[in-house]
Amino acid sequence: MSKIQNVTDAIIAQGMLPLYFNADENVTIEVLRAIYRAGIKAVEYTSRGETALSNFTKMVEVRNAEMPDLLLGIGTIKNQKQAEEYFAVGADFFISPGFVPEVATYLAAKGVLYSPGCMTPTEIIAAENAGVKFIKLFPGNMLGPDFLSGIKDIFPNLVFMPTGGVDTTSENISGWFKAGVSAVGMGSKLISKQLMADKDYATIESETVKVLALINTIKSK
Repeated sequence: MSKIQNVTDAIIAQGMLPLYFNADENVTIEVLRAIYRAGIKAVEYTSRGETALSNFTKMVEVRNAEMPDLLLGIGTIKNQKQAEEYFAVGADFFISPGFVPEVATYLAAKGVLYSPGCMTPTEIIAAENAGVKFIKLFPGNMLGPDFLSGIKDIFPNLVFMPTGGVDTTSENISGWFKAGVSAVGMGSKLISKQLMADKDYATIESETVKVLALINTIKSK
């Protein structure tokens, strides 16, 4: 199985992709351990601060030692230089807030999954024509499930995942799945800045368990 398919399958199987960033290396690692204990097999770390690359490098090291079946993705990739840096330290997949053609080309040649953020049919078409199969609808709360319902039929071969403002409520998540998403990106509504500041890893773990169970229930309906 290709690496791209492997990542796609893992994200679809858990029905969500948790994403977070913390400037502190220890907090970053403890959050990773907490969500892994909860059953997470793919996670996105966002490249949003000066310590992001060194933190991610440490995450790969800890993953290799303790969580060999965990896939580590990097988000907020905006140019090829960033993609090259994170590829060099072992990122399994890459996510952008928008579609970056040079990143798509670079990662396609490496056989690595690239999921760009798109909010118009034009952007989705450009990504699809560049060989992208996994589309991040961003920002999800601005677009809403109705947007996907309206365009889904013209993109039968693509996988969609909204990110940005996706809530942990049954109503919000089931609305997206009814519209045809394969997974939802879960950021601050799941791994909040407050929980990280409090180093409340037990709550992060239990909330992640709850959301995974909720998504499982929604998908099996």
